[in-house]
Amino acid sequence: MLNISENSINSYINLSDFKSFGLLRKSKVKKLSLFLFLALLLIFIIALFLPWTQNIQAKGQVTTLLPEQRPQAIQSVISGRLENWFVREGDFVMAGDTIVHLSEVKSEYFDPDLIARTTEQVDAKSQSITSYDAKVRALEKQYKALEQSLILKMEQTRNKIQQGRNKINTDSIDLVAFKLNLEIAENQFERTQQLFDKGLKSLSELQEKELKLQQTRAKVTVQENKLLNQRNMLINSKIELGAIENEYVDKLSKSQSDQQSALSAKLETMAATSKLQNQLSNYSQRQQFYFITAPQSGYVTKTVKKGIGEIVKEGTDIVTIMPDVYDLAVETYLLPQDLPLIRPGDEVRLRFDGWPAIVISGWPEASTGIFSGNIVAIDRFISENGYYRIMISPNNEEKEWPQILRVGTGVNSFILLNDVPIWYEIWRQLNGFPADFYKKAEGEKEEKIKRKAPAKSIK
Repeated sequence: MLNISENSINSYINLSDFKSFGLLRKSKVKKLSLFLFLALLLIFIIALFLPWTQNIQAKGQVTTLLPEQRPQAIQSVISGRLENWFVREGDFVMAGDTIVHLSEVKSEYFDPDLIARTTEQVDAKSQSITSYDAKVRALEKQYKALEQSLILKMEQTRNKIQQGRNKINTDSIDLVAFKLNLEIAENQFERTQQLFDKGLKSLSELQEKELKLQQTRAKVTVQENKLLNQRNMLINSKIELGAIENEYVDKLSKSQSDQQSALSAKLETMAATSKLQNQLSNYSQRQQFYFITAPQSGYVTKTVKKGIGEIVKEGTDIVTIMPDVYDLAVETYLLPQDLPLIRPGDEVRLRFDGWPAIVISGWPEASTGIFSGNIVAIDRFISENGYYRIMISPNNEEKEWPQILRVGTGVNSFILLNDVPIWYEIWRQLNGFPADFYKKAEGEKEEKIKRKAPAKSIK
């Protein structure tokens, strides 16, 4: 029936009252549902074979690549009292600018002329060293003079001993001569006695011979005594030689002992002088620490100590400075099970907090508002939170990171791995397998085998 009339009867006829119209309408609905189901099934099957980029998602924060570019807390090297602040939070300071002034709180440093007095002590000790040097030189000269005197005395005594030996030889010869004369005188006296007994010699001649004999005997006795005296003098000279040697050994030992004592005193004075110089240097350096300066240019971000007159202990944080020049990086933490899947140089997609982005993790090319980076470092030891930390540097070849990005900003990172079909990724996720880990392990074994092959050929 053609619906070409301008008059409609739909308002007068209810089609649901007719069974044929109801059967016709149900048949169309079933066909449409079947068609839609088949179409969706076909789309789902096709989608399973679409490429999917495997990735590891992790959270982290923005930091700096170099340690010296990170926020730095400035401590006080000495204990002191806060006297004056020269900066406030948010100020920009150049390297060397004064931040705060401290005053002394330890009693041993209260003396305002401490450095001058210590300098006087150092000068006095230095002059003592000079005096000890002069004493050591004088003792060295005395020692040399005693050595020369010992040599002269020993030589003199040796000459005296030699002279005594010569005199003994001379006196021995004279004694032999006198003994010969005594024998001759005794013979003459005996012959004269015999002739006197026979009446051939007079009494005066006999007495003359007897007198000569007595004189000769006296001479022999005198010569024997003289020889004995010379021998005693030789023995005394030898004893004197040993005594001189012992005497001068004692004098030389005493002089050397005095010299060593002077050297010891000099060294002690040098040690005391060095200690005083060390104290003087420490005092000078300590006074430089009364003014705490900025180690590098940057912005004052936080003042830990605030009040004037507050006591600060050594090593206590006073203020925090953020360097004005820094290279941004991202630190993020991975589960230990994901660590074997990454290598330095792997590509990473980043979404920073505060920057709108649409992220499709499996299709990074379709994502918008994200930035690129590369892994530059992987920790060798697990962190306290049970994760491994990795460092990511910017990849400015694709898209530069925002200039107003601040250290500490939160980051969602997507570490890109392999391109696989969606069905494989679903299967891997359902079974809890790592992303293509076994293939990588086999590839590493093949590389090792290939590397060893040339070594065999070289042999």
